[in-house]
Amino acid sequence: MENQYAIEMLHITKKFPGIIANDDVTIQLKKGEIHALLGENGAGKSTLMSVLFGLYQAEEGIIKKDGKEVKINNPNDANALGIGMVHQHFKLVECFTVLDNIIMGVEPNKFGFLQKDEARKKVVELSDKYGLHVDPDAYIEDITVGMQQRTEILKMLYRENEILIFDEPTAVLTPQEIDELMQIMKNLAKEGKSILFISHKLNEIKAVADRCSVLRKGKYIGTVDTKDATIEELSAMMVGHNVNLHVQKDESVPGDVVLDIENMTVASKMHKNNAVKNVSLKVHRGEIVCIAGIDGNGQTEFVHGLTGLEPLVSGKVTLCGEDITKAAIRRKILGGMSHIPEDRHKHGLVLDYSLEDNCILMNYFDPEFTDKFGFLRRDNIRKYSEKLIEQYDVRSGQGPITIARSMSGGNQQKAIVAREIDRNPELLIAVQPTRGLDVGAIEYIHKQIVAQRDAGKGVLLVSLELEEVMDVSDRILVMYEGEIVGELDPKTTTEDELGLYMAGAKRDEVKA
Repeated sequence: MENQYAIEMLHITKKFPGIIANDDVTIQLKKGEIHALLGENGAGKSTLMSVLFGLYQAEEGIIKKDGKEVKINNPNDANALGIGMVHQHFKLVECFTVLDNIIMGVEPNKFGFLQKDEARKKVVELSDKYGLHVDPDAYIEDITVGMQQRTEILKMLYRENEILIFDEPTAVLTPQEIDELMQIMKNLAKEGKSILFISHKLNEIKAVADRCSVLRKGKYIGTVDTKDATIEELSAMMVGHNVNLHVQKDESVPGDVVLDIENMTVASKMHKNNAVKNVSLKVHRGEIVCIAGIDGNGQTEFVHGLTGLEPLVSGKVTLCGEDITKAAIRRKILGGMSHIPEDRHKHGLVLDYSLEDNCILMNYFDPEFTDKFGFLRRDNIRKYSEKLIEQYDVRSGQGPITIARSMSGGNQQKAIVAREIDRNPELLIAVQPTRGLDVGAIEYIHKQIVAQRDAGKGVLLVSLELEEVMDVSDRILVMYEGEIVGELDPKTTTEDELGLYMAGAKRDEVKA
């Protein structure tokens, strides 16, 4: 009888200093199925998939493909076996074009000369077939995170891989793009491809996966048929206790204006038009204002202009009554601004620093952490980082001395959130704050954001997650093509109406 499994990972154990990432884990992927891998941040999901893709070598256990044991020493071995992977943190060369990244390593050539036209034709065909519309000539550093995600998926499809690993593929996509991706995955499975799908989003797993295996703290908990399991049962399997899936908060009581933006315009790196056009808004103390929109409609440039990462073409920004339009970034930080950035690797962490050093990036110059001679007070830094690690449940193999790069994406995110909220800002700018987090961590972060609001702080939330927008915000401003096109009350609007504004089908006169 033919083996029904495309991939079997049997009794896999993978250790790192101070931690067993995978502890005797067995996962079996059937041919033509979508198999979800569910678990908290740091549960070992990405590590297990990195073992399958040849990025790590397991200390114990074997891997079988189509019933035969295989050795996967590196990603080239994996590709040769038809295994492809879309990584949570993209493996792209920023100064190369989309096309160059897709064909890298498998460049078509004739007599040693690169045949890019042929490759471009194949990429465009794949892009059209699967609805992954990207500009092959755009440079990676100039495109949105969502576009980079599509480039990663095209890289895998271009290589005609049979086993497809998606590591948190929807973390950066808009609701519409997520629906499209779910359909793409179903189509790929129908074509006979076998998919391993890592996600924290239980509704996505219910929508697309045939079976779901759960890991908790590196151990295998069990495998269930998704059609037979409820979201509540899956979340309890994942975190070990019941989780409240809805944000609990009282009515907001807005106070004074903490942030006042007048006619902000920010240039675009992609084209000659401005990315943000004449935007005005106010955020009051004691309220959460959410900027909603489809990725690529100017939200990134808006936040960069506000925080000082990009200069303004025109406009005025006032924080706590002080004009900070042209203020240096440190002046903005000292003036009461905290920023949880969209791209945690580029703007949130120094990846080769320890966790404790990342915890004090914004205030290392405080007398608490630096003495009068300019030397760091290491004992104080250690105590402070240990407090944040415990309070925010940041999991890392070696505690404060863990190098940030070695931590899971979710735990990197928790470290940034801990640092930015603990600074007790007057204005918290939170961009995709729960990206890549599990339900338990999302519940905790949402509580922290609401607590900031209840403490009389202003919160500006930028999110692509419709559920988060509706659940957390007190006021919704919709951004479309760099303009605010609607102001909505989450208590009286629907997700469908919000979606129409995000798509530009409705426009409204907005009063800030």
